[in-house]
Amino acid sequence: MRLVRVEHQGAPHWGQVEGDTIYLTRGMGGERTGETRPLPEARLLAPAEPTKIVCVGRNYLDHIRELGNDTGDLPGEPGLFLKGPNALAEPGATVRYPDWTQNFHFEGELALVIGQRVRDLRPEGALSAVLGYTCGLDLTARDLQKTDLQWFRAKAADHFCPLGPWLETDLGPTDLRVITRVNGETRQDGRTSHMIFDVVQILTYVTRYVTLEPGDVVLTGTPEGVGPLRRGDTVEVEVEGIGVLTTHIG
Repeated sequence: MRLVRVEHQGAPHWGQVEGDTIYLTRGMGGERTGETRPLPEARLLAPAEPTKIVCVGRNYLDHIRELGNDTGDLPGEPGLFLKGPNALAEPGATVRYPDWTQNFHFEGELALVIGQRVRDLRPEGALSAVLGYTCGLDLTARDLQKTDLQWFRAKAADHFCPLGPWLETDLGPTDLRVITRVNGETRQDGRTSHMIFDVVQILTYVTRYVTLEPGDVVLTGTPEGVGPLRRGDTVEVEVEGIGVLTTHIG
């Protein structure tokens, strides 16, 4: 099933997509209300209402190498950082190039949206906590990431997490192709099977320490090929089986 979050009568609503029709629902994954919207005419919103966005850094070996980090010993645990709900941006949004960075980077990723309140997940039940999968763009001020004690400015500023265009609920995350294009040119092309820590390992690790709430987002890391953006660029993140998230840099 494909779930979307849309603007309807000036307010956000959830819906289910069948063909070119959105069937509005009572909340995230709820029953249909009987109202419909044409998908081509709808303004899509980020398909999540998180209390937090949990992100995994350096989860692909080739990405660790391209950042100049030592790969002699693979990390023993996922490296986590947080973004707040302020970081969300809708599909098709224009994200302003911040005037306080000189090195603004793209990082395309598979994103998970949690469907229930969970803590201390076991591996055998971890995927049942995921409502659906979508495309994520982890925008990063790379110069500040290198200088700051924490990655608050570099990763968690306003609109630094475009998400969408919708959730796919019937999808296996084990081996999906993740592609990022800038102005139509492929810059990243990886597979989730190359993650150091897979989705199950990420979820069991995160929920050992933090309760995940319905609507929370988990970003799973980015493959190699990250690079700088310029004003006027268009970034597309495509995840196999989901679709394409488009973001404009203004």
